[in-house]
Amino acid sequence: MILGERIKRIRTFRGLTQRELGLKLGYEERNADVRIAQYESGYRVPKKDTLMEIARILNVNYINFITEAPGCAEDIMQTFFWLDEDNRNTFHLFQLVRNPSKCNASDDKSVRYNDGDEWPAHAPVGMWIDYGLVNEFLREWCLRKEQLKSREISEDEYFEWKINWPASSSSVDEKGNDNCNNSYQWKSN
Repeated sequence: MILGERIKRIRTFRGLTQRELGLKLGYEERNADVRIAQYESGYRVPKKDTLMEIARILNVNYINFITEAPGCAEDIMQTFFWLDEDNRNTFHLFQLVRNPSKCNASDDKSVRYNDGDEWPAHAPVGMWIDYGLVNEFLREWCLRKEQLKSREISEDEYFEWKINWPASSSSVDEKGNDNCNNSYQWKSN
């Protein structure tokens, strides 16, 4: 999803019109909506300070709009989030369970799965990332997707969690238990 589409998606999620967002940014009444329409269509690209203000007004983490260090863990996670917004069926996450047998007993690194309707026609490829922050994120994301699927959280709560990550993150232990100690309350009580 390109920058303008992200701004539009979050603006509409927050229930603001283009005019309302433009006015909150300080644009004149006569062209407030035009300026936002230009940003959302990609005709104009907002400057960094404007993007920071849009993020503040929309109450989202600015990393949805600004990449400070391309390729960093946060940037990778935001890329995953927006791919997930484009197509909710892109990522199929599952928690692996430790096999009680001896580790590294063989060179067999394959993970077995039961063929069924939920799996693609060809065997899927899994990936394990040996990078603490990304692995913790993936574990939490897996939990959020399971909560969404089981309707423990709503689509809106799921989106709110994503657009405010990492402030909305919590620690998820190896068993998938959610230890909610996040600084941003994204979930309705």
